[in-house]
Amino acid sequence: MMRRNWMVALPLMAALLSGCGSKANNDTFDLSLTPSGAGPSARNRQILVPEPTAVKMLDSEQVVVRVSASEVQYLANSRWSDRLPKLVQSKLVEAFENTKRLGGVGKPGQGLAIDYQIVTDIRNFEVTSDGNRFANVEISAKLLNDRNGTVKAQSVFRASVPIVGTENRRFIEALDKAFAKVGTEMVDWALKSM
Repeated sequence: MMRRNWMVALPLMAALLSGCGSKANNDTFDLSLTPSGAGPSARNRQILVPEPTAVKMLDSEQVVVRVSASEVQYLANSRWSDRLPKLVQSKLVEAFENTKRLGGVGKPGQGLAIDYQIVTDIRNFEVTSDGNRFANVEISAKLLNDRNGTVKAQSVFRASVPIVGTENRRFIEALDKAFAKVGTEMVDWALKSM
């Protein structure tokens, strides 16, 4: 009986292992964000960073390429390491934590007693391919007082970075630089607004 189980298991193991060595169809990219650390310390404050909202076009792992005012496509053979809103949320949490200027930073469900929420909406996160090629990122943010539900401050953060080169990685590098600029400004703004 034991020998028969091994005979069934061996082909299954071989099929699983052969899938491990195959090349992925898409190059997978991540974002980076290093805050400047400017702004006052708010060690007595804890903030929550919910997942940003975004239209369906941006709410995926696909990299958006705008070919005209009304037409978008996705960058071939490339994808984000996670859904874009989840990736942006994760990088913002890291950036706030890395400032070492807050008492605590978390995502929903982590049980923190929250003073403020950073409520964001990804309005634009794309490369343009018509004529001049740029990476464009635009994110609106509200600093919401979690104790009484009032908006203490709100702002829109934008950055455009020229794309140098034609390889997919150059498009991603420009998007990463634009996001880093937007994210750094947002973190500094939030710290100063609390």
